[in-house]
Amino acid sequence: MENPWKTKSKTTIYQNPWIKLEEHQVVIPSGKDGIYGKVIFKNKALAIVPVDEDLNTWLVGQFRYTLDEYSWEIPMGGGLLELDILDSAKRELKEETGLSAKKWTKIMRLHTSNSVTDEEGFVFLAEELTPGETEFEETEQLQVIKLPLKEAIQKVMDGEITDAISIAGLLKVARILNI
Repeated sequence: MENPWKTKSKTTIYQNPWIKLEEHQVVIPSGKDGIYGKVIFKNKALAIVPVDEDLNTWLVGQFRYTLDEYSWEIPMGGGLLELDILDSAKRELKEETGLSAKKWTKIMRLHTSNSVTDEEGFVFLAEELTPGETEFEETEQLQVIKLPLKEAIQKVMDGEITDAISIAGLLKVARILNI
């Protein structure tokens, strides 16, 4: 389908190592002049649903500055655009949970809030797990819990997990594993 939007100009308003905010002067689909804000992410969002042979999974809890509240999520983080997404996902799982996995399956590609950002995310199912030591980043103060996958799915259904990537990933794994 042809793009009905026309970009007249772009101005960078702000940027840091993770994001860039642009203001676009546009022609909207009706033909009138308009304005659009776009958040450009400098990383891919990578999330992992680790599942062991007993159908347990791991959740990571942390205080999310942007929300001003505590959040339970599947292990996730950012991967540089130029790096392989699977290598970055393996690094994130190890950093946040200490786990390594022999079997990796990419189960989902998604966009987190496509009305204002170009962020692209990928979710992996990690199986055949081996425990190890966590390697938290200095910005992370994480709590890691192991629980039955069914309980994690129930936390989604009860509204206790509100992170969009976590919800999508857990529900997709539930469908894949018929839980």
